[in-house]
Amino acid sequence: MSRAGRLALSAALVCLAAPAAALASPAAGDPPAPSSRLASVATLLNNAPVYAKPGGGKAVATARADTSWTGSRAVLLVAASKRDASGRLWLKLMLPIRPNGSSGWILADHARISTTSSRVEISLRARKLRLRVAGKIIFTTRVVIGKAATPTPRGIFAIYERAQSPRGSNVGPFALHLTAFSDVLHSYDGGPGRIAIHGRSGSLLADPLGSARSHGCVRLSNSNLKRLAKYATAGAPVTIARGWPKIPGAAAR
Repeated sequence: MSRAGRLALSAALVCLAAPAAALASPAAGDPPAPSSRLASVATLLNNAPVYAKPGGGKAVATARADTSWTGSRAVLLVAASKRDASGRLWLKLMLPIRPNGSSGWILADHARISTTSSRVEISLRARKLRLRVAGKIIFTTRVVIGKAATPTPRGIFAIYERAQSPRGSNVGPFALHLTAFSDVLHSYDGGPGRIAIHGRSGSLLADPLGSARSHGCVRLSNSNLKRLAKYATAGAPVTIARGWPKIPGAAAR
């Protein structure tokens, strides 16, 4: 795709919250927007056309049913839901594409909807990560974040897929890929510059927890990575902010 085409697609996908005409009010039980205690996720059953507005029109992208690195079933965070005049349910999904924050609408028929009570929060100022489950903080740990030249991007993202590491890898046993991308690197180590939460082994142990020395990824101890992965599965929201993110209804600690 040409640069002009990419820019046009980016413009179509960012902040696509504009409502379509003749939308009905959400019905009881429809997926709500993510909160501190619960978020809805959509497991894609097949490749789904993505629209700028609920209700259809010209498709601006395709939400793929398989993830880009491992080929596992894609599970995406549901940012909002609406019904059209015919009563069809539409889901606004956070998309695993550039630019960061891209979202779009699909018909709910293309997905199986479930919920997660897990939420990951990362404070770049504190250089810490914390896990919430049902609104309660389960643990907080120091992490390594991106250095000044390759900063960890800020925004609302989600866990995209879990990728096992080769034996002896310095990123620990596996990585939790996010829907986030580096704002600086468009390719890195065989990938498209996707940001991940991963462990630390080998040479990475020279960078102490609480430092800013990564290429944008968030590193934590292997033991806490395994602990995190028990709760924060695909689709779980991940908020990265300068300080601790302010989430309505969430109790600070």
